[in-house]
Amino acid sequence: MYAWRLAGPGGYFTYERVPVPDVRSGTILIRMEVTPILSYLKKYVQGLPGYLYPKLPFTPGTNGAGTVAAVGSDVWHLKPGQRVVVSPYMVATENVEEPAQMLGGLTAISPDSEPFFTTWRDGTLAEYLLAPVNAVTPVDDPSLSSDSLALLGRFAVPLGGLLRGRLNAGETAVIIGATGNFGSAAVLLACALGAERVVAAGRNSQLLADVANAGGHRVYPVTLTGDLEADTAALRSAAGGGAHFAFDMVGRAQNAEATLAGLKSLRRWGRLVLMGSMAVPLPLTYAEVMRNNLEIIGHFMYPANIFLKLLALIRSGLLDLRAIQMYRFGLADLPEAMDAAETAGGLSCTIVTAS
Repeated sequence: MYAWRLAGPGGYFTYERVPVPDVRSGTILIRMEVTPILSYLKKYVQGLPGYLYPKLPFTPGTNGAGTVAAVGSDVWHLKPGQRVVVSPYMVATENVEEPAQMLGGLTAISPDSEPFFTTWRDGTLAEYLLAPVNAVTPVDDPSLSSDSLALLGRFAVPLGGLLRGRLNAGETAVIIGATGNFGSAAVLLACALGAERVVAAGRNSQLLADVANAGGHRVYPVTLTGDLEADTAALRSAAGGGAHFAFDMVGRAQNAEATLAGLKSLRRWGRLVLMGSMAVPLPLTYAEVMRNNLEIIGHFMYPANIFLKLLALIRSGLLDLRAIQMYRFGLADLPEAMDAAETAGGLSCTIVTAS
């Protein structure tokens, strides 16, 4: 088979022929069909601070979809020929208090997860992938295209945060960072989950207008200025006086103003979920959080059944993926795909196809 191989940050990155992995106990061999490309994959290949790369050469690539080619002897439900989606988020299955976790094809999460990551370091940018059975979800709906399946990873991450923060039907939600890949997905998901009003906040007015148009009449765009007091007032006004729920998905923010505006937009008893990657400390006013009974919830990724929940939202018609524009490349054309993904907007997705 052919696969892209990376020898660590800034190391050689080549498209080469490698052996098809052997199926073993507890694994599934998948013939990959489609892989979404991270917007920062080009920078990741060159070397990004904060990521724990495997020490051995590996195949990058996180999410994806394909068809089961073979299963291990102790796999009971999945069968060859089934369509499946692959999750990069893996958690060790031992019954310990803090099991190791990792993102396959991308990074270990902490130094203690490096051995775990070494075992499952290869990702989806290949013709075949060997994955642990608990990283694979079957797709039984034949009407779903490969394009739709490629989008599931983008929606899985924010859905994990919305569910962790207990977003309820009829509530008002503020989404900070609403023009990014995950943030725009969070807006559409909040609508799908029954939010009465969704405030989409970001710095690009045109992209916000596009997200609001995709979400429909319940979405209220707010352009952030960087002025904490003014942004808080704008968010509270758009939320009808205050929000029940706020969700922060801002990537590598260099200041805390947008996140704080989201916190200050909350009504009493409100919840703020943090899933972004802000690069500076978050200053909190102790008394403000205490007096208003606010919850601040840090959350990473999603539960194992998240793709089943997403597929149910799509089948029911509550979540429509057609607002996302797809840009397609062949697996061998990955360098061009990485360039396209780097400049793509939140309502677009760059994919590579292996078949």
